[in-house]
Amino acid sequence: MAETPKRITVPAIRAMKGEKRIGMITAYDYPSAKVADAAGSDIILVGDSLGMVVLGYADTLSVTVDDMLHHTRAVARGAARAIVVGDMPYLSYHVSVEESVRNAGRFIQTGAQAVKVEGGKASRIRAIEAILDAEIPVMGHIGLTPQSVNALGGFKLQGKNLDDARRLVDEALALDQAGCFSIVLECVPSELAAMITERVSIPTIGIGAGPSCDGQVLVFHDLLGIYDGHQARFVRRYANIADDMRLAIEHYLNDVRNGSFPDDQKESFHAASADDLRALYGEGVVIEMPKAQ
Repeated sequence: MAETPKRITVPAIRAMKGEKRIGMITAYDYPSAKVADAAGSDIILVGDSLGMVVLGYADTLSVTVDDMLHHTRAVARGAARAIVVGDMPYLSYHVSVEESVRNAGRFIQTGAQAVKVEGGKASRIRAIEAILDAEIPVMGHIGLTPQSVNALGGFKLQGKNLDDARRLVDEALALDQAGCFSIVLECVPSELAAMITERVSIPTIGIGAGPSCDGQVLVFHDLLGIYDGHQARFVRRYANIADDMRLAIEHYLNDVRNGSFPDDQKESFHAASADDLRALYGEGVVIEMPKAQ
């Protein structure tokens, strides 16, 4: 019997800073999590990007806590080694500190080991500190924060000017001081990401933030070429699985239509004898059994 792999822990992720680059994958279901886990992912993020990648929304704002819990539960069943982080969706930590803690707790009860919260301003820090006080590890997320897409004016590079860059540095330091175990840096200049990575004591995980971060994250569907939506500049495709999937389905449909699937011998079941069927359906039934090949 195969031995269950040892689960990566939050302290282990923190200890990777400066020692080992962290590989994180965003996945949304059981089979994807199984594959990502078997491949050696350190962290599997159940991202609210599932709204766009899996549910077909234009952005992440329509994703609910129940949506996220449903997918987190599936991912948690598929991940034996990687730490599972549940992405807290829009309005799950914006209304009150109490509701933020309650919603974060639901992710842990569902099987996640930590949650991710977007933003680093003072109001967000209060919610994060309360979640941490409830013994729930938190991953921060600054730069392009998709839940703020309307306030930001779209999916745009952040930290381009000096004031914005200074704000992001301050937010990163605040998240570090609050007790987050890592920070996602999304769509920020490589130089700024390098500066933040050097100044904080916790790992930074980049997506569109250059090579100097302590780790990187990509969406499962993006890196495998499954998702056929907009491909961001920071995505590197390692396969084009969507093409293989389409060809396989076309092959199957052709076999159905030309009668070659299912094969009468390989993919079908048969009664032991015609007499057995006559006994079941009556003596008057004429039954022709297929000839042996």
